[in-house]
Amino acid sequence: MESPVSLIPRPLPAHHVEALTALGNVKGYPRNAVILNEGDPGDTVFVILKGRVKVFLNGEDGKELLLHIRGPGEHFGEMALDYGPRGASIMTLEPCRFAVIPREAMEAYLLQHPDLGLALIRLLIGRMRALTQTVGDLAMLDVYGRVVRLMQGMACSVDGVPTVHPKPTQADMARQVGASREMVSRIFRDLRSGGYIRQERDRILIVRQPPKGW
Repeated sequence: MESPVSLIPRPLPAHHVEALTALGNVKGYPRNAVILNEGDPGDTVFVILKGRVKVFLNGEDGKELLLHIRGPGEHFGEMALDYGPRGASIMTLEPCRFAVIPREAMEAYLLQHPDLGLALIRLLIGRMRALTQTVGDLAMLDVYGRVVRLMQGMACSVDGVPTVHPKPTQADMARQVGASREMVSRIFRDLRSGGYIRQERDRILIVRQPPKGW
């Protein structure tokens, strides 16, 4: 199977998560809470302790472009480190708890722990690669190609079978590939009937290499 850029979450090292949590305040938020708005000033970095969030952009026409979904051990709000505005909006997908770390405390910790700085650089490079691929896919692939590429990029091997877990909603996938939910649903229906994927309650199994064209 072709190996696109991995979209599998990359959490921070556990000992750094514990240390950073001690530097900030732990806050809880309900589902569907907007944590950050694109363009707002930023002076804090967030580490996700529990739950998942979506990172998205809002267009002038009201349409939403989903950029990432992040979960426990991952971070967001790191653009505060350049003293610029927030680069995207963040909303909780389920009840969440975050460690909210002031920018100054985060900067001081990074100076004392250069290994975390290197880990953050690698994480950010991974995100940039994924965004570059997304832009290229939007320009050069049709909707079917974008859906298959996204699904493969989210998959990891479970007992030798590429598996997407947890299973994203078709609405989230549609927002991420710039298509309608109905179109994504049709593609998934055809992939299931062709024996290329198997959908279970909380995961998608890619049991055969999907065809290049739909």
